[in-house]
Amino acid sequence: MSETVKSGLYPVVIVGGGPVGLTLSLTLAHFGIRSVLLERNPTTTSHPKMDITNGRSMELFQRVGALDVMRSVATAPDAPFDVSWITTLNGHELARFIYPGSAGFEARIKGNNDGSQPHLAPIRASQIMVEPALKALADRHPLIDVRFAVRCEDFTKTDEGFVINVRRAHDGKTEAVRGQFLVGCDGGSSVVRGHLGIGLSGQSRLPERFITHFRSNARHLLQRWGPSWHYQSSLGTLVAQNDWDTWTLLSRLPEGMTAAQANPSDLLATFAGEPFDHSVMVCNAWSPNLLVADSYGAGRAFIAGDAAHQYIPTGGYGMNTGIGDAVDIGWKLAATLHGFGGPGLVASYDAERRPVGARNLAGSGRHNATRIEIASLYAGRDLGGAGSGPAREEVGARIAAIGNAENESYGIELGYWYADSPIVCHEPGVEAPQDPLRYEPTTVSGVRLPTAILEDGVGLYDRLGQWFTLIHYGDPVAQAFADAAREMNLPLSLLDLQGSPLARQIHGGRTLLVRPDTHIAWRGMPGDEADAAKVLRTAAGW
Repeated sequence: MSETVKSGLYPVVIVGGGPVGLTLSLTLAHFGIRSVLLERNPTTTSHPKMDITNGRSMELFQRVGALDVMRSVATAPDAPFDVSWITTLNGHELARFIYPGSAGFEARIKGNNDGSQPHLAPIRASQIMVEPALKALADRHPLIDVRFAVRCEDFTKTDEGFVINVRRAHDGKTEAVRGQFLVGCDGGSSVVRGHLGIGLSGQSRLPERFITHFRSNARHLLQRWGPSWHYQSSLGTLVAQNDWDTWTLLSRLPEGMTAAQANPSDLLATFAGEPFDHSVMVCNAWSPNLLVADSYGAGRAFIAGDAAHQYIPTGGYGMNTGIGDAVDIGWKLAATLHGFGGPGLVASYDAERRPVGARNLAGSGRHNATRIEIASLYAGRDLGGAGSGPAREEVGARIAAIGNAENESYGIELGYWYADSPIVCHEPGVEAPQDPLRYEPTTVSGVRLPTAILEDGVGLYDRLGQWFTLIHYGDPVAQAFADAAREMNLPLSLLDLQGSPLARQIHGGRTLLVRPDTHIAWRGMPGDEADAAKVLRTAAGW
């Protein structure tokens, strides 16, 4: 009979050590809260999975102290985000959507300094690179107990929180890990979600795909038309992981072929149009889902990341949505455990993040439908033979007309709005723009704070405090907020921007209460009467 070991009480127990679980642990540590992270696998992932970290996620990584490690594993700053539609790699290019690399995106941010841009540029980085970088950062932090090769088997609720029963791979012993709060970041087959009895809604097991992660130096073929982030055809998508020797092919299996029958080398040769030298590192079948959990949790137990939502990769919403989950629940747990967050703070997590999960699911589905529409243009056409030039021109023109919304949906990335949040001071009849493609800067309560590079050369986000920040333009009400925050023991920084005409223009001169995740909790105009204590109580969940 195996021996059971009992642990001390952790403020937060995190089940799942992927990028979302690791980010949650780093968020908690950034705000001074101890956690234990339990991951069933012995090592970080060997599967590439995500390959873009968008600008919003980079903003959040900076907020929790992980920006430098994320940049350290990114592709070169000049590596483009181009998306190219082709016949085969040895055939013809039909259409190309051109997007600059991170350096070019940073230039765009500086050149459009009007609040319409993210604070930071996106990066290209495979999850194979991201996970070890985040884990190394967590391993070094004294407030994070990182444990790999421990499997969560079940958990029970107690007066103080939860007892999570885990089995340790190295000695076979079970351990009872005690925690005040529990967050399941344990993927699509989440044990935590299952034990909480939370269901999933949406479409499951969409047409099966096959993933081949490989190395090859055949850049003469793999980058025949120059570097491109994605090369796409009716057969699938080739992802350049580092623009040098590491690649991933996501194949649509030919009709009648099962995953068991698939030969990865044959799939590579078919996509390329000819065999080429390569070494397969990982390959497997994969059935994509479009699912969102019916609840993100309640009380003291929550779910985040793939445990809460599962998407097709189109749009890159999977991990990026999960990072938003992690930072949202993370700062709320920290404020609650520090004592200035009320019972409504963590309770607001579902109301804020589940609508975002549903919106991003819809976006991912639309982008997948676009890819299917474009792939259908290939059917019954000779696009590679002699005399097929006019057909290629026609298909290329139609692809260009259809567009590439999945890499241009800045409204989804930056413009999400916590419309139903109970910890946001909403204005009756006022709504935020919700165009999924176009991001329109606004200060409507519940949205992400529009940012810019201020006149002194410093980004606005770099001027924000660690916790809550009151941005104002010489508004006398700032003192009332400072006094009320002191009475509540709520950490509040005051940021007077009356010397910045640019910020005043972007924010309309409004006074803004900004949360730790850079969302706006309340806004007012100078001279307006404001019950500072009531506003702060609402924002803190009281």
